Amino acid sequence: MRLDKFLKVSRIIKRRTLAKEVAEQGRIKINGNQAKASSILSIGDELTIQFGQKIVTFKINDIRETVKKDEAETLYTLVKEEKI
Repeated sequence: MRLDKFLKVSRIIKRRTLAKEVAEQGRIKINGNQAKASSILSIGDELTIQFGQKIVTFKINDIRETVKKDEAETLYTLVKEEKI
C-alpha cells in the first residue's frame, strides 16, 4: 500500500494530500530511508515521522484498504516518541 494512503487509513494523518505534503518535505522515513508519498509499505516496516517538535516512530502491524475508526490503531504500534 502507498505511504500516503496508509497514513490516511490508519488516521495517523487525517488527509491524504496532507500526508503527501509531509512526505515531500522530507519528514517521513521508512526503515531509516527517506520516503516519498508513493513509497510502498509492507508489514513490519518502521515508520518515523517528524511532527513539529517531536519525532514519532511506528511499527506497521497490518495493512488494510479500509478500517473502522475504532480499529485504526490496530494497524500500527507506537514504538517511541521523542522531543527534539
